[in-house]
Amino acid sequence: MDVEHRTLDGIANLVPFKAAAPAEFLEQAADCDALLNTYAGPITAEVIGRMPKCKVIARYGIGVDTIDLLAATEAGIIVTNNPTYCVDEVAEHAMALMLAAARKIAFYDRRVRAGEWAVPPGKPMTRLAGKTLGLVGFGNIARKVAARAAAFDMRVLFSDPFVESGQFAVPGEKQELDAVLEQADFLSVHPPLTTATRGLIGDDAFARMKPSSILINVARGPIVDTAALVRALDVGRIAGCALDTTDPEPLPDPHPLRGRENVIITPHAAWYSEEAMVGLQSGAPSEVRRVLSGEWPINVVNPAVKGRNRAGL
Repeated sequence: MDVEHRTLDGIANLVPFKAAAPAEFLEQAADCDALLNTYAGPITAEVIGRMPKCKVIARYGIGVDTIDLLAATEAGIIVTNNPTYCVDEVAEHAMALMLAAARKIAFYDRRVRAGEWAVPPGKPMTRLAGKTLGLVGFGNIARKVAARAAAFDMRVLFSDPFVESGQFAVPGEKQELDAVLEQADFLSVHPPLTTATRGLIGDDAFARMKPSSILINVARGPIVDTAALVRALDVGRIAGCALDTTDPEPLPDPHPLRGRENVIITPHAAWYSEEAMVGLQSGAPSEVRRVLSGEWPINVVNPAVKGRNRAGL
């Protein structure tokens, strides 16, 4: 908590909690002026109603799917996130998973560790150059992935209802989601988790994908319907997947996704680097400092609260 103490010195007293659910911190946080939030949640309307003095909820990370934004806005609470601290890291991880799946790195590593030294068990493999990468969502991270994929001579398609064709000077041709699903050799999902995107990649999506395609998820686990993914793998609707996020998370052991040669799973590690950790630790407390000092914060996710919030901003 050194970064937080330095950032908020003279502004607020810090009370740290190691909590996964609101019930584990609500009693002590009932009179808080600000809430620094990592994974504890969900922060529901009921939880918000029990923090009558809270002026700002600052997320350490990017996603705000665990916070009831409408309830926060109605209560006059500013909600902030930290949208840029790990953009490069997650984009790099998406590419690493794509390369690992394409070149069957994890598969071969397991074979060599087991004493085998042979190429044929990994066949067939094809090159990335000339393949099509489909991106679901075209936000900051997806656009970084697009630029990296283009450097591998891949064709890049994207689907995003909130991005216009040619809006950004990065590789990528906008198409409807169904068209992206049908053409993608690799499908990488990047939308935020919302009611509309929960289970977006399900049975219907897998039915449209190529049997040779690989699914990559470095966004949020519930965007992919886990049961549908297992069914798709069982019947060979897709060739495999590489996941940094799962639903549920952590993935139980045993679980139908574990132990498959065509499945790569990392433990929600895409965000991490030493450089990203610095940005992670400083982002949320800096926003709290701004609010409690009478300044409008930088990364507000419920802008409708401006002019009608408890901080008077």
